Amino acid sequence: MRKKELAIIAGPTAVGKSAVSVALAKSCGGEVISADSMQVYRHMDIGSAKIKPEEMEGVPHHLIDILDPADDFNVSIFADRADRAVKEIAARGSFPIICGGTGFYIQALLYGIDFADGETDPAIRKAIEEKTAGLETGALEERLEKYDPVSASLYHGNRKRLIRAMEYHELTGELLSEKNARERDREPVYEAGYYVLYMPREILYRRIEERVDLMMEEGLVDEVKNLIKLGIKRDMTSMQGLGYRQILDHLNGVYDLETAVSEIKKQTRHFAKRQMTWFRREKNVKWIDVTGFASPEETASYIAGEING
Repeated sequence: MRKKELAIIAGPTAVGKSAVSVALAKSCGGEVISADSMQVYRHMDIGSAKIKPEEMEGVPHHLIDILDPADDFNVSIFADRADRAVKEIAARGSFPIICGGTGFYIQALLYGIDFADGETDPAIRKAIEEKTAGLETGALEERLEKYDPVSASLYHGNRKRLIRAMEYHELTGELLSEKNARERDREPVYEAGYYVLYMPREILYRRIEERVDLMMEEGLVDEVKNLIKLGIKRDMTSMQGLGYRQILDHLNGVYDLETAVSEIKKQTRHFAKRQMTWFRREKNVKWIDVTGFASPEETASYIAGEING
């Protein structure tokens, strides 16, 4: 009998979470639930580093390709859909495996946090949006950093989350980062094995650069052009993802392609650093240096032993 109800395979971008999750699922009769804010979108395969059908190796995957790029997606939608998926997978006698690097989403699922509560005010949010409409995202971060530097860092580049942090502070007088820290004191609603994969920074950064180069070879520019044809705009949730907004800026003449690629690599490295910062704050997490294993299968075998006790 398993000691855990589910496994969480987390960590920074490009660390190899998908391969380990597939190997773990194959070894313990599992199904994978994606905890990624971009892989939910159809037509956004390259820039999101979406797992390919052949890479799934027959393992069922959930919360991938479920929305159109014009649709909104947020932590509340994720938590609801992921919770339902966990229960359905368990009811089939399979083992749920959460795989992703969006720590905020994982936290909401694991602790049963309802973010669709009364701590929001559309009027305040609209006023903030109107007041900051002419500001670049970087200027928004600078404003938030004056009173909530933790949220400013965690939500770097995410305009909606930055505005949400401002709205929450104006509405409650409290910092959103303080609320998030308090939520971590809750008891989890699932008995989970929480594993954060990592590797030495220089190796991870090299993998990030190689991944971005591969995205360009696979046709990221054409993918963004296709999204434009579909009517997708820069301010939509789907276009906040790394890679997409930089290529869109290039196509709009903001900078040349070489600069766009360089910016993607730089921002992705910063994103990986913020992911690690988030996971370091989580409780009851087991850190796994994947360079200590010869393959994703070996890493998965170690995790399976932990899960089964």
